[in-house]
Amino acid sequence: MSLELSPEIKFGLEFVHPTVMWVLLALSLYAAYSGLQVQRTRNAQGEEKKQLIKGKYNSKHHQVGSILLSLMVVGSIGGMAVTYINNGKLFVGPHLIAGLGMTALIAFSASLSPFMQKGANWARATHILLNFGILGLFIWQAVSGVEIVLKIISQA
Repeated sequence: MSLELSPEIKFGLEFVHPTVMWVLLALSLYAAYSGLQVQRTRNAQGEEKKQLIKGKYNSKHHQVGSILLSLMVVGSIGGMAVTYINNGKLFVGPHLIAGLGMTALIAFSASLSPFMQKGANWARATHILLNFGILGLFIWQAVSGVEIVLKIISQA
């Protein structure tokens, strides 16, 4: 049984994944900001610490991270599904491999949360390193994704 969709729907689906991913890139930048603010709060003293605590960055960072994890997994699977539905195959290349790697890395990064909550500095350092690596890959993915979208548009 194959899934037959109208050409218009197939074409429109091509833009769901890139749109979701651009939103996630923006959320990732905010997650980085809030994570850095959590670190600042941890190291601050006196009045500065009181002001940073009012920002509730720890809660915001945890919530945004949870949203990022879930939507990145769903967005990655969705991107592959749409590619398969529209082309009958996946295009194995740097964009796909990096995206799968990012999905695995964000799951690993999130899994460190219980250790960080118990004060494990190794987990915190690993979490930060992984997330900045993911952010770098994400920026590269955005550029390579635009190239793919432009190719799709030119073939329409």
